[in-house]
Amino acid sequence: MPDPMYRQIAEDLRQKIESGVLGRGTQLPTELELREEYDASRTTIRDAIRLLITRGLVETRAGQGTFVVEQIDPFVIIVKPETGFGLGESAGYAADVTAGSRRPRVSMPRVEVQQATGVIASELLLADGSVVVSRHQQRFIDDTPWSLQTSFYPMSLVEQGATHILQAVDMPNGVVSYLAEVLGVKQVGWRDKITVRTPEVNETGFFKILEDGRIPVFETFRTSFDESGTPLRVTITVYPADRNQFVVSFGDVPASASA
Repeated sequence: MPDPMYRQIAEDLRQKIESGVLGRGTQLPTELELREEYDASRTTIRDAIRLLITRGLVETRAGQGTFVVEQIDPFVIIVKPETGFGLGESAGYAADVTAGSRRPRVSMPRVEVQQATGVIASELLLADGSVVVSRHQQRFIDDTPWSLQTSFYPMSLVEQGATHILQAVDMPNGVVSYLAEVLGVKQVGWRDKITVRTPEVNETGFFKILEDGRIPVFETFRTSFDESGTPLRVTITVYPADRNQFVVSFGDVPASASA
């Protein structure tokens, strides 16, 4: 018994995508053009497109049409004791990405002074409503949106003299190094919490992923501590699962087997 017409159309379009006839990122013919090409009804074409969406081969963008999903080359993050689940500050991130023959880019930070509530206040051992400084940056690899990172710092650090964290400029060596240099406050450890969740609306827009949760995101929630055990900062980093992989090695593992 032959497959239903919509499945035959979906299979033909799949072959065109995988062979390169329909290139990654290109727009599919319109619904009308597909109806004429396959001599099929609107319902049949829509069922075929829905099947391709389910298989992750195409995506529909509101007001634009249906496009072949871009093929993304995932970046492998080696989880190291000195950086944990991430690539550390901008300089470390750039060095690791470049070492993998990829191209790194970091946006200028968006700096805000805001009130800490909920888990941010709790992790920083602050009362709800306490003032904190947030620094938000976007990171890219080969011009593909790769991660979003926001760090929160108690305003008391600014009051002690670390005023540069209020400036919307990138600190290649990182805020942690700056705090050690200016205030003598050193990060001596951190705790990472890793969760997997569906992306939020602002994340689907930035990462250009569907809102249906088919592509989840990893979220690392890091609380850093100084020598006295006082929380120094909270950093939240979001990584889409379609372009990030994490590798953890223990013991005597050859370098060639790390990735």
